[in-house]
Amino acid sequence: MALDGFSDLTFSRTAMKAELLDAETELRLAYAWRDKRDEKALHRLITAYMRLAISMAGKFRRYGAPMNDLIQEASLGLMKAADKFDPDRGVRFSTYAVWWIKASIQDYVMRNWSMVRTGSTSSQKSLFFNMRRVQARLEREAAAEGITLEGHELRRMIATEVGVPLSDVEMMEGRLSGSDFSLNATQSSEDEGREWIEALEDDGMQAAERVENSHDTDTLRQWLLTALSSLNDRERFIVRERKLREEPRTLESLGEELGLSKERVRQLEAAAFGKMRRNLESQSREVVNFLI
Repeated sequence: MALDGFSDLTFSRTAMKAELLDAETELRLAYAWRDKRDEKALHRLITAYMRLAISMAGKFRRYGAPMNDLIQEASLGLMKAADKFDPDRGVRFSTYAVWWIKASIQDYVMRNWSMVRTGSTSSQKSLFFNMRRVQARLEREAAAEGITLEGHELRRMIATEVGVPLSDVEMMEGRLSGSDFSLNATQSSEDEGREWIEALEDDGMQAAERVENSHDTDTLRQWLLTALSSLNDRERFIVRERKLREEPRTLESLGEELGLSKERVRQLEAAAFGKMRRNLESQSREVVNFLI
C-alpha cells in the first residue's frame, strides 16, 4: 500500500471513514481470504483495521522517523497479520494484528535509528524501546525517597528491571545518547577547521617503527649470511635445499644426489645448524658487548 503523494493527515482521515467490522463479518472475511484467497475480502479486512495501524504508528513518532514511513511499516505488519491469521483460534483479528504491526514498526525504527546496528536480540530490542521509560520511573521513585541514583547503580537497576545484562544497558545508553555524526565534519565553525577523522589514532605502523623494523631485518639478514659463510660447500647446499627453497627437498632425494645415506644427510644437516647457531650467538654477543 503505497503512501507516496498522500499526507499522513489525508490518509488518516480516509482510514477513519472505513467501516467497523463486527466479529461475525470479520470472521467471514478471514475465512474467505484463508480458504479462497479472496483479495476483496483481504482488502476489506485490512482497510477496516488501518486505523489501528495508524494509531500504533503515531506512538513511535518520538523516534524521529517520518510519519508516512511509520504508517507504511504499520500497514506491512497489518498485511502480514492478515496473511498468517487463523480464524479457527477464536481470537479477534485486531488482537492478533497488534503484535505484527508493532514488530514491523519496531524493526523499521531500529534499522533507521543509526548507521551502526543498534541491536538484534529480543532483549536488546526490549531495552531500546523501554530503557528511557524505566529509567525515568526509577529516578522518580528514588527522588520520592530522597535518594540520588549514581550512574552505575542506575544502570544496574535498569538491567535488573528489564532483565538484560548490564553490558547491554551500557551499550544502549551510548547508542541512545546522540545521533550519528560524520567523521568529515569539522571540529569548529571555521572554514579550515580540522575534521574529526584527523583526530583518530592511526593503527598502522609509524615511521619510527618502520625504520626500526627495516634496520632489524637488515641486521638479521647480514647475520644469517655470515653464519652461512661459516659452512663448507656441502653443508651450505644441504641447508639451502632443505630450508631456503619454496618446496624443501627430502633427505632421500639429497642422499641420492650426494651419494649418501638418508641418515648421513640428516647428521650433516644437524651439524650445519649447530655451526650456524654458534656463529649467530657469537655475533649477538658482540653486538650486546658493543652496546654495553
